[in-house]
Formats: sequence, C-alpha cells, structure tokens
Amino acid sequence: MSEPVRRAGVFALLCTLSLAVPLFGPEVAAALAAVVLLGAVVVTDGPIFDLLAYPDDYEDGRLYGLIAFVLAGVALGLLATQSSMTSAVFVGTVLLVGYGNFGERLVRTRTADDVARATGFCLAATVAAAVGQAATVGLAGGSVAAALPTILFLAASGALLAALLRDILLLYDDPVVMLSVGLLLWLLAELDPALGAVDIVIALAITAALGYASYALETASIAGILTGVLLGLLTVVLGGYGWFAVLISFFAIGGLSTKFRYGRKEDLGVAEENNGARGTGNVLGNAAVGLVAVLGYAASEAGFVPVASELFLFAFAGSVATAMSDTLSSEIGSIFETPRLITTLEPVEPGTDGGVTWQGEIAGVVGAGIVAAIAYALFPEIGAVGAAIVVAAGVVGMTVDSLLGATLEGTLLGNQGVNFLATLSGAVVSALLVLSLAALG
Repeated sequence: MSEPVRRAGVFALLCTLSLAVPLFGPEVAAALAAVVLLGAVVVTDGPIFDLLAYPDDYEDGRLYGLIAFVLAGVALGLLATQSSMTSAVFVGTVLLVGYGNFGERLVRTRTADDVARATGFCLAATVAAAVGQAATVGLAGGSVAAALPTILFLAASGALLAALLRDILLLYDDPVVMLSVGLLLWLLAELDPALGAVDIVIALAITAALGYASYALETASIAGILTGVLLGLLTVVLGGYGWFAVLISFFAIGGLSTKFRYGRKEDLGVAEENNGARGTGNVLGNAAVGLVAVLGYAASEAGFVPVASELFLFAFAGSVATAMSDTLSSEIGSIFETPRLITTLEPVEPGTDGGVTWQGEIAGVVGAGIVAAIAYALFPEIGAVGAAIVVAAGVVGMTVDSLLGATLEGTLLGNQGVNFLATLSGAVVSALLVLSLAALG
C-alpha cells in the first residue's frame, strides 16, 4: 500500500471518530478532537509524522494539514450543536470527505484516468455519507427508512460538490471542502426535498449518464461534468423533471453548438479552448442564477420565503433562455466575418467582445424560443403569454451580454462575470414582467 493511500486510510479512520457525537455526545467527541489536535502538535518527526504528513508539512515540521482538518471538523461540529444543523449532516459530511479521499487514492493506484478517479471519490463518498447519516438517525431513535430519500440526496449532492471542489482547489484543501459541503447539506436538509428514494436514484442516474455523455462528446471537462451533474441533481430533486428538462436543453444544445463548424472557428481564432469542452466557470456563469431560482422555488414551497413560487419558475426560465440565446448567438454568429460592435455598429474583427451579427441575433431569438417552447409544454402556469415573456427575457439578457462585452468585459469583468450578469438580467426581466402583468390584471 502506497504512502498516500495509507495516509488517506488513517484520515478516514480519524473521520470515523465523528460517530462519537451520536454515540456518546458532543462532550466526548470534543475530548477526542482535543486529543488528536494535541498529538498533531506534539508529533514533529518519526514514523507517525511520516504517516500523517502532507508534502508541505515537512518544510515546517508540523502536521498542519491534520490540524486544519480537525479544526474544520470541530467548527462543523459546533454548528451542529449550536444551530439547526443535524448531527446526521455533520457525521455524513466528515465521513464523506475522509472516505471519499480514501476511495480516490485506491483508484489512483490502478489508473490515471480522471473520470475513474472522480467516480471512485464520488462512490466512496456517497456510500460513507449515507452510512454515517443512517447510523446517526438510527442511534437517535429515528426511522432510517423514512429518512432514506433525504439521506441519499444529501450524500450524492455532497459527494459531487466535494469532488468538484477538489478538482478546482488544491489537493490538500480538504478543510475548505469539508466546511463547504457541510454548509450546502445543511441548506438542502432544511429544504426537505419531497422525492422518494427511487426517484432520487433515477435522477442521479440520469444526470450522471448525461454528464458522462458530455465528457465523451468533449463538450465538458471533468470539473464541468461534476458541476453539471450537481446542478442537474439539485434541479430535479428541488424543482422537478420539468425544470431539469429546461436546464438540460441548454446544456445539450449549447454544448453541441460549440462543435458547430469548429474548424471554421479555429481558423477565425474564435473557437472555445480545450476543444470546446466547457469547464466549471462556464457552467456556473450560465447556470448559477438558475440554481438560485431553483433553491428559491424550493424555499418558497417550504414556506421559508414569502414570495410566490411561480416567480422563481419564470426567473429560472428567463435565465436559461438568456444562456441559450447568448450561446447560440455567439457560437453561430461567430462563424461570420462581418460582426459589428453593438454600441456603435462599427465593423470589428471576429471574436471581438460585444461584436454581433444578424445571423447570430436570429440564432439567439431561436434559442430563447426553444426554451420558451419547452417551458410552455411542461408548465401549465407558463401559458402563451408566459412563453412570450420568457422569449423577451432571453433576448434582453442576450443584448445585455453583448453590451457588457462591448463596455466592461476585459477591464472590469471576465467572460463568466458577463454571463452571470446577463442571465441575472434575464431572470429579473422575466420576473418583473410577470409582476407587471399581475398588477395590470
């Protein structure tokens, strides 16, 4: 067994000590954490130091990696005892990170394939988190069967977020990963998703299959896959399959549009990097507002937000329509050599931020229309007028994207920031139009 695998195994065993909270109470768990911290401070060399030390720890002669890891667990434990965060979320989060790392390290000894390693992490993390939550619920006298759907949803969501963060952060940022996952699972547990265990398994299988298809078609990177699968899972569970269909229409059509006449785009110097594979920044820039709308919808349905849930649906559709409109406008319009700057209508070089073509504008309107048509077909509350609102919101958002590109992109904003603000404008316009119509009616 290699040194990284042994270290990950020891860290996983230390994470198992989190079960002391439901078994013996927070006082005993705090005492165990204090013992581990004391040992991490005292041990500065020797075989135990070599077993637990990260590469950077040797420079300082301290087990700072272990210390930070334990302190993150202590901070999460304090939240679990002083807030509405449950012990099940705390235990599940700690086990998720520890055993996920161990699973990834085991896979790493067999293959260097990035997909296999990410899958190994997610599977080990999901199982560990589910077992930890189930054990905690059972020890507290609760019904594991009744809690199983929520357990599976939280375990899978946490595993995906942890895998994503480990991909975009440094390998040794597990304390940050642990705290981030714990906070997300706390939020999701408060929303209390209503789907059954079978529905959640189906949702996870569908999103994972589509994520792998994106990777196979080279329309998304590993980080992009993890982000997309996590967003898809949250959308299905908190919104429903209709919401997911709207979202996936953007990922599917938008991803394929990057491949449209890719050689021509390369010749013009406007092709997406990494052979068109979209990463985390691109996915979040286009879908973060939609995710917030989904969370807002779930919070509204749960009674946490005093806003009509229908508004969040229109905001979601408006943001996705903007993302689709902007993507098709850029990917199709970029193959033409006569773009004009949207602010002055002067001819500019292909690929210039804020440059538009009439062909791209038409493609953008069609993209917004596709999202509106799907929403109209799946949501009775959308209706014909609502579909027109979604199209209008998408076109407005696309225009905002071009205006920001011509004025602020490259100086104050990056591409992901522009995408975020554009989708936000589409969501806001959609919601405001609905409110305006309701006031007039």
